[in-house]
Amino acid sequence: MAELRLGPLLRYTDGSCATVWVETSGPCTARVRCSDGAGGTAPTFRVAGHHYALVTVTGLTPGTSPSYEVFLDEAPVWPLADSRFPPSVIRSPGAGEAVRVTFGSCRWAAPPADGKDPIGPDALDTLAKRLMADPGAERPDALLLLGDQVYADETSEETRRWLAGRRDLDRAPGSQVTDYEEYCHLYYESWLDPEIRWLLSTVPSFMIFDDHDIVDDWNTSAAWLADMRATDWWQKRLLAGLMSYWVHQHLGNLSPAELAEDPTWAAVRAAPDGTDALRALAERADADLASVRFSYRRDFGRVRVVMVDSRAARVLAEDRRAMLDPGEADWLREQVLGGPGTGGPEPGEDGPGGQGSGGQEPGGQGAYDHLLIGTSLPWLLPHLVHDTEAWDAALCAGERGARWARFGEWLRRGADLEHWAAFPRSFTDLAGLIAEAGSRPGAPASVCVLSGDVHHGYVAEAEWPTGASAAPVIPVVQLTCSPVHNSVPLLMRVGFRFGWSAPARVLGRLLARHGRCPRPPVRWRKRGGPWFGNQLMTLTLHGRSARLRLERTGEDQTLHTVHETELTAR
Repeated sequence: MAELRLGPLLRYTDGSCATVWVETSGPCTARVRCSDGAGGTAPTFRVAGHHYALVTVTGLTPGTSPSYEVFLDEAPVWPLADSRFPPSVIRSPGAGEAVRVTFGSCRWAAPPADGKDPIGPDALDTLAKRLMADPGAERPDALLLLGDQVYADETSEETRRWLAGRRDLDRAPGSQVTDYEEYCHLYYESWLDPEIRWLLSTVPSFMIFDDHDIVDDWNTSAAWLADMRATDWWQKRLLAGLMSYWVHQHLGNLSPAELAEDPTWAAVRAAPDGTDALRALAERADADLASVRFSYRRDFGRVRVVMVDSRAARVLAEDRRAMLDPGEADWLREQVLGGPGTGGPEPGEDGPGGQGSGGQEPGGQGAYDHLLIGTSLPWLLPHLVHDTEAWDAALCAGERGARWARFGEWLRRGADLEHWAAFPRSFTDLAGLIAEAGSRPGAPASVCVLSGDVHHGYVAEAEWPTGASAAPVIPVVQLTCSPVHNSVPLLMRVGFRFGWSAPARVLGRLLARHGRCPRPPVRWRKRGGPWFGNQLMTLTLHGRSARLRLERTGEDQTLHTVHETELTAR
């Protein structure tokens, strides 16, 4: 008899249907049954010896929150026997209700030794405990995880012991994970935590990868990638990372309508073992970045969320360097501005993710009240950091000659200079796209760029110069929230604080002048932060109003509000 190994995870929801993801110990039929009669079934599919199911639940009613159970071949497996948690529910917000999006990134899931956590309480774990204590309390309508859900290159002591039982850790890549089975172990370590498991079963989640899901500084530059490909372990790691990401994270980001049109999803389900079909997808993604899409779009009523892949979609050639390949950039533009298509790969090519809109066509002007652009890497950084990255990009491109170019590449890798500012054309293009969206008739009430990665939180508001061809008349803010559960060295804390200061701006201008960098097309100033510690941000969007709250974990293992503001107030 099949048993439940991992999950359930509540993933896509749109008011009338939802998807629930599970891993099982063997082949079976998974069934979800809701207390109001809604439900669905799905047979498991197999990848690399593991069995999974993604169950589409239909018959949901907006404005209700039915509890649900999970059965495997009619045997009940969720809730767990003697569970101390409230029932898992599938909440379907009613029309006109506020939409709450909680987000953050960088969750290192290593269990604390001897009950003591050296990096402080996990913010997601703390959120789960609050909801457990008061099931009727305000809860997120969506949990947005902006990268580094697992750390393939920074494993825990327990995982290192497990890896040592499989292979020789004295051979590269040592205690980092290498194959699909080892990635599965990371997901077990992260998602079998009892509080996290319950939280993910009852709050819809959507996700995107960042570098540590594969390796630190993934796709920093063409030279970096060439060095990685010269190793005897990189190809195996990359394919395993992309395959496990597709199964554990990406599938749940998609609507049932999108899944029905996805050729890889059809091939994996049709095969007795979908490993080869999924490996072929990962190989195509490695060989031709334009052939596979991991970006997607989600609409929550009048709130549009566009999740951007700012890792795998990069163009790394120095003369064409871009955060997004041309097809991906066109797709982003169409999701933000609306249009007749999705800007995806040509018919017959794999493009998992599509428009990510729950089957809705991209809307025209006035199609949404708030635009959220999710990108794991911040668009707006502390000014000195931005100028340093732009200067370094100019050096690497040869602006100051070959010797400076070699120095620039060394610095880029050593200091992790690979955010949007390190792709100057892409930074400018995103600024232009946001300006166009925010200045046209029927503009949304706010544009928020949601990011993580940098292990601290802050709020920065963008401003366009007087006389700009397009200048938004609405608030445009960078909201950065990281980490959920990790740390930042003291030296980096000092550096991030200094990076916003007036002396830092002067130093940054000097670097930009040396690199002959043009002035950015947009100005920005810090409105809050920097905040350090394990944290989460929540956006509450209601009509044309957008309110932000940042909460940080305390030693009492509760979340404390440290910043709250109305973003749409002028």
